[in-house]
Amino acid sequence: MIPKVDAAALARGDAQAMDHVRTGAFDTGFLLLENTALGQAAVARVIETYRAFFHLPPALKAKVDMAATGSNRGWGAAQSEQVDPMSNPDYKEFFDCGVTLAQDDPLAQLQFYAPNRWPEAPAGFRDVIEAYFDAACRVALALLSGIARAIGEDGDYFADKFAQPMALLRGNYYPARPGWAGDKDFGIAPHTDYGCLTLLATDGQPGLEVALRDGSWHPVQADPGVFVVNFGEMLEMWSNGRVRATLHRVLGGPEERISVPLFFNPTHDTNVAPIGSGKVILAGDHLSRRYTETYVHLHGQD
Repeated sequence: MIPKVDAAALARGDAQAMDHVRTGAFDTGFLLLENTALGQAAVARVIETYRAFFHLPPALKAKVDMAATGSNRGWGAAQSEQVDPMSNPDYKEFFDCGVTLAQDDPLAQLQFYAPNRWPEAPAGFRDVIEAYFDAACRVALALLSGIARAIGEDGDYFADKFAQPMALLRGNYYPARPGWAGDKDFGIAPHTDYGCLTLLATDGQPGLEVALRDGSWHPVQADPGVFVVNFGEMLEMWSNGRVRATLHRVLGGPEERISVPLFFNPTHDTNVAPIGSGKVILAGDHLSRRYTETYVHLHGQD
């Protein structure tokens, strides 16, 4: 149903791996990625580091509450994000960090490169998260090379467009589905991702569901060390619709669930208009509009 791709085989240009990428990109909008430079131990470590943070008392997490900022850095409390205006705000918690730039960089004042907000606990949190962030960005960029070849472009097509990526690493905490939850309550409501590519690590717990072409919902589960990859609205537009952004959701289940998505997006000033169209659509303008629609504390901001 959802193809599995060996990252090392894709890097070698293996024909079967390329076929699986095309299926994932053009048909399902999702694929599974294994045998990357990020092994099971590294993924397990980052997941347990996030779990320790989310289990802290609310007062400690509130010290890095992003609601006090004009950006998406730090902790997001339950119901602080609403991805679907027809559903209630999502009941998950999350923690966001991203790429920061030198203060004299012309892009440094933009929300996409805002300073990160690091909690005091758990010990070593920042070191673990930053190391994982850097490694995940390398995996995502290597995957994009394979995707470029799969859609008929040169393998280096995307390389220079991610020099200062608007990359966002998130830790998601989905508690056991609350007893009060109704049909408009989700861990994260049905949505398509906004950006280019999402590289998702999970703790192996079920919960993620993908909408198939026939309208049914298909569960997607991966063990730590195997990544769920999906493609966002930006890449669908950029690729002239060749790559699909697919609706997905998390209902929540009887156990808590931790997931770690890397939202990998190009440099702010990259033109992501359809290739060959002659139009100009800046990546940052696209993301700014979608962020403002989603984060409750940014509602009403331009």
